[in-house]
Amino acid sequence: MIEVTVLELQSITEELKKSIQSDIVDVKKANHEGLVKRNSIKLSLMDNLTELKQKLNEELSAEYKKGEDISIYKESIDNLEEGLRELYDLNGTLASLVLPVKEMYKDIIEEITIKNGGSLVEVRA
Repeated sequence: MIEVTVLELQSITEELKKSIQSDIVDVKKANHEGLVKRNSIKLSLMDNLTELKQKLNEELSAEYKKGEDISIYKESIDNLEEGLRELYDLNGTLASLVLPVKEMYKDIIEEITIKNGGSLVEVRA
């Protein structure tokens, strides 16, 4: 059962990495539609990833309590951890592209608000 859970985790990790790589391309191209389409899918994958990580911990703990040698899973778990590190790095790359844009919009909104006397939208009657 542990092997199956690790494989499922690796599969989800790969799907998330591909999705984030596509996000990076779409951010560079300003293709917001692609980003929005993938967002709900990524959220679902992340929920699944969290649940499966908990399941894996429980399965490993149960095997250990039974006195089983869980070191036989070391290589596959190490590979999983490497994939998760790569996912983390990709996510950092995406954030480094998105956060400056967010700050730019924030600055523009603040500037407009100041010019309009504290209101984002100037209403003239």
